[in-house]
Amino acid sequence: MHIYAEQARLDPADTWFGFKQLLPLSFFVAAFGLAFGLAAAQEGLSEGNIVLMSALVFAGTSQFAALELWGTQVPLVPLIITTFAINARHLLMGASLYPWLQHLPPLKRYGIMLFASDANWAMAMQSFHKGERALGILFGGGLAIWSFWMLGTWLGLYFGSAIEDPFSIGLDMVLGCFLLAMTLGGRKDFRTLIIWAVAGVSAMMAYWWLPANSHVVIGALSGGLVGALWMEKDQK
Repeated sequence: MHIYAEQARLDPADTWFGFKQLLPLSFFVAAFGLAFGLAAAQEGLSEGNIVLMSALVFAGTSQFAALELWGTQVPLVPLIITTFAINARHLLMGASLYPWLQHLPPLKRYGIMLFASDANWAMAMQSFHKGERALGILFGGGLAIWSFWMLGTWLGLYFGSAIEDPFSIGLDMVLGCFLLAMTLGGRKDFRTLIIWAVAGVSAMMAYWWLPANSHVVIGALSGGLVGALWMEKDQK
């Protein structure tokens, strides 16, 4: 059996393992959800719309950005562009997962990707590159993060005044440090180094010289393009 197809198997035990793996980080995610629930309520959104946004969008940074553009008349085109720019990294995430996800039926494939976020993607890729089955981390870990994001949003609607500014106590650094640790513990070869270097340099140049948030798009597309053109050898 193709090694990627073998690694793409998923069962309930894998999902539960992934859920437990991402559970510690999920508590910090809940704090951000709490802050979002409070901020959205202060902008005048109804409780139903706030919960629905967290459930369907499931992207904290872009949700906060949407609140900054919210008003009596929502500027739809700028809202779409801003959300796309912030979430453009998912293009690279999806491309990196394709060798494994291509072996799944479309319904299962896209159902799993609904719960993809930075943290569970990073842990899954690290495990995949070690030759382990990691869809459980991607799916189960995503369920853990999504569940605590929803819990935090709900708490923010009712008890949000407890943490009005998560950045003031350094919660904004948690995910960044986690992803850096995952990157340093991931695959180390010349191809991976070049992809990360191209993505990083491109993102920094865009950050300095191009419009706000465009560095996310540029970094994701440039790194993804290098990875797509420089394919690794197929594994049997």
